[in-house]
Amino acid sequence: MRRRDMIGAGLALGAVTVLPAWAQTAAGLVRIKMTTGKGVIVLDLDALHAPLTVKNFLRYVDLKKLDNNVFYRAMPNGNGADGNPRGLVQGGDSRRALAPVAHEPTSQTGLSHIDGTISLVRGGQLPSGRGDFFICVGDMTFLDAGGGGTGDNQGFAAFGHVVDGMDVVRAIFTAPVSATEGEGAMKGQMLSPRVPIVTTRRV
Repeated sequence: MRRRDMIGAGLALGAVTVLPAWAQTAAGLVRIKMTTGKGVIVLDLDALHAPLTVKNFLRYVDLKKLDNNVFYRAMPNGNGADGNPRGLVQGGDSRRALAPVAHEPTSQTGLSHIDGTISLVRGGQLPSGRGDFFICVGDMTFLDAGGGGTGDNQGFAAFGHVVDGMDVVRAIFTAPVSATEGEGAMKGQMLSPRVPIVTTRRV
């Protein structure tokens, strides 16, 4: 399975939303500012509960590997309990990838894939998370460990949350996609044109 094919279509819904650890404490948060072609997204990365994943992502930030990059995918996943469309937007560039990081499942970190969560893209084999990431639009808790979203019950490694700019995330989510571009489950989900990630910096 290709690394970017990690989230397929038709996934079953998972467990009840859990209060994320970043809502309980401000300790260990690292704030970053991502400037995109649709506006600015500000995120708090939870280095207290997901230290390995945050350290990995900050390597890409500090080495400026996310600069002049793109959001390339918008994956819809029906409507949430509130009736609003949900899914995710995915960004990064595997051509600039560093060595993979050890997987930190949500069963270990206590974090959950709720609206605004940033999480690490992974492939079928672990460890495989590198610099590609996704941001949840609406609650996507079936992507948590044990939620059935990955087939191996390890889920994805959530590591932070949008604190400002969810309107920008939703603008990316609703941006035009190509009807023919993409392979497998990603067909019809590739943003066309891509949405630029201009810079990503610590704040």
